[in-house]
Amino acid sequence: MRQLNRAGTCAVALAAGLAVLFLQAGTTAQNSSAPRYKFDPDFPRPLPNKWKIGGVMGISVMADDSIWVYNRPNDLTNLELGAETTPPRAACCVRPPSMIHFDLTGSVIGSFVAPQGHGMDTDSKGFAYLGQDTVRKYDVKTGRMVAEVPRAPEREGGGPNRPAALPQVVPGRGGQGPIAGFLPPPPGAAGRGRGGRGGGNADPAAEAAATAAFRAKYPPTTPLIVGGIEEVRVDEPGRELFVADSYLGGRVMVFDLDTFAFKRGWGARGKRLADISTNDADHVYTPGGTPPKDYVGHLTLAFSNDGLVYAADRRADRIDVTTKDGKFLREFMISPMTPSDRGAAGGVAFSADKEQRYLIISDMANSHVWFLNRADGTILGNFGTMGDQGGLFYGLHMVEVDSRDYIYTGEVFAGQRIQRFVPAGSPRGKLLEQLSSIR
Repeated sequence: MRQLNRAGTCAVALAAGLAVLFLQAGTTAQNSSAPRYKFDPDFPRPLPNKWKIGGVMGISVMADDSIWVYNRPNDLTNLELGAETTPPRAACCVRPPSMIHFDLTGSVIGSFVAPQGHGMDTDSKGFAYLGQDTVRKYDVKTGRMVAEVPRAPEREGGGPNRPAALPQVVPGRGGQGPIAGFLPPPPGAAGRGRGGRGGGNADPAAEAAATAAFRAKYPPTTPLIVGGIEEVRVDEPGRELFVADSYLGGRVMVFDLDTFAFKRGWGARGKRLADISTNDADHVYTPGGTPPKDYVGHLTLAFSNDGLVYAADRRADRIDVTTKDGKFLREFMISPMTPSDRGAAGGVAFSADKEQRYLIISDMANSHVWFLNRADGTILGNFGTMGDQGGLFYGLHMVEVDSRDYIYTGEVFAGQRIQRFVPAGSPRGKLLEQLSSIR
């Protein structure tokens, strides 16, 4: 009720600026069986300490519906770090901690500094599990790292594994920004963007031989993290940690939550680890074609209340459904003509009802939040399009849902923000509907 009362007092001031945004974010495609949502412009509150958030790499909803957000402060550029210098060259901003805790109003209630990474989850005991070069467990009160999942001591492509560490920060000096590494090089330029492999002057034969030797040394059955981390999920009742390891297009890896000992794993469609192909040609998806028998890339996952694992293979536009032991049940396709460089099947979340009727997917390539019937994968609708305005998306990456069915999205690239969307039929949604009707 406090939120509603507070919003009511500022209705007149907000109305003019909100009308356009609500119309954008309230639009749902496909058909009327999908739930309708309204963009909530009052979340989050302005960050303290002149912080500016970087690309969002993880969101975790707590039991009280507060959320932890894992972001990349080093996505910020010189233009955004004017308040870091002495004397400051601008009124804003400074790099934030990589982990930020928001309450229901969108105010910051906690934070800690940890190395940047990808994928994150939390438990009910006050620990966060951050995907970095492996998965590390942190005490959220102190920010102290207390345990880590074992990983291979070297990386595919050469060189030793260098554990994630806090970067050396030069006040006011940022990076090239979160998009530069993903853009193709200009004509005639050597090298590739972040999405490619290898260097522009590498000997293809030598590179292929080195890759083959690495994969022979670390076969698909390797009970360690070998690639990068794409997703982390904690199963507290089962005392297990589910990890999406990017090695060989993606492996679902399950570890004991207390000891971090490896327990089991699988590939696409529940394939045994031993049967995952080490041939890159078997990890290629042609848009509109038949998905390959192995994962293609950027694997994320989440598990439902009834014990099923939904693994989204973004670059193959698909979602595999298995049991927690890896038994394959079915496969859903989302926007199957989407090119595999970005892909349509991103983050995975579920509606808050007990049956979790809706499967909710973030789609970076098309800037959509999709709603699927979880029972059979039927696409019911979507909302969102590309844009900088509130309620639109630029680099839609993460999606989560709280107990009220509020949807939280996190963006990378030039988005670099958290947004909240509320059911149109909820008390707050109805209030926002009223505000959007004022002209």
